[in-house]
Amino acid sequence: MTETTQTLIDHLRSTIWARCLTCLEMARVERDCVEQFVPKGGFVCKRGEVLDHWTGIIDGLVKINNCSSEGKSVTFAGVPAGGWFGEGSQLKDETRKYDVVALRATRVARLPRATFEWLLEVSLPFNRFLLMQLNERLSQFIGLVENDRTLDVDTRVARCLAAMFNAHLYPGLEKEVQISQKEVGYLSGASRQRANQALQLLEREGLLRRDYGAIRVFDLDGLRHFQA
Repeated sequence: MTETTQTLIDHLRSTIWARCLTCLEMARVERDCVEQFVPKGGFVCKRGEVLDHWTGIIDGLVKINNCSSEGKSVTFAGVPAGGWFGEGSQLKDETRKYDVVALRATRVARLPRATFEWLLEVSLPFNRFLLMQLNERLSQFIGLVENDRTLDVDTRVARCLAAMFNAHLYPGLEKEVQISQKEVGYLSGASRQRANQALQLLEREGLLRRDYGAIRVFDLDGLRHFQA
């Protein structure tokens, strides 16, 4: 089944964390989870909102970002289809610390907080999944700090793309991600033109190929260790 025709139930059953649930637990997840459509440029959630759901991306692409008091936008991560986020804020019982904005028309899955907390109470495997999720997220953000402070644009673009192929955070992506050059620029903190130049360089290096509205990766390890 293709990403664009995947139903909410199909999506839930394909997640890594669903594989560790019992039939009873999964039945409640499927009953309680709801789907929402967010148009391009719309907010999946806003900074300061009260948390009431754990959030996943059925299809589409979102960016997690904040704006400083001076108006500078800082992007922390891009989340493609298959990714779930917001578990840290759920666990800490706090309001959102960031905005999540749809970079294209996006279908969102929302698991109610009560169901999320129930899974924490009854499922040890689900708790183990969340430990892995938080550890991977921490590694991703540490890498983001390094990228932002020490790397040039070409290398930032390479690392940004490589980060989207994290098998735990974003399962389902194999060798191709549906993303435009403009979206690559948003996620790597570069203009569309500069991101395009970086992608051309990475293509000449044999690491990837630019297709219409997508990027196919040939050498993921090469992207992760690329240095301009």
